[in-house]
Amino acid sequence: MRRAHVGWLVALGMVGLIALDRVQSAPLNPYTAPPMIALGSGLAATGGHCAAPPPPAR
Repeated sequence: MRRAHVGWLVALGMVGLIALDRVQSAPLNPYTAPPMIALGSGLAATGGHCAAPPPPAR
């Protein structure tokens, strides 16, 4: 295979994955979505951090 074939194959795979995601995902509700940038909004950060230590054992 030449490089052009590989490039077209990768592009086709990406388009396929994006199409699959669009078909299977529910539409985003902008009124319930969190803000993209929450600097100074007063919202507390949620979620975990992969480097956080586990809670102490009792």
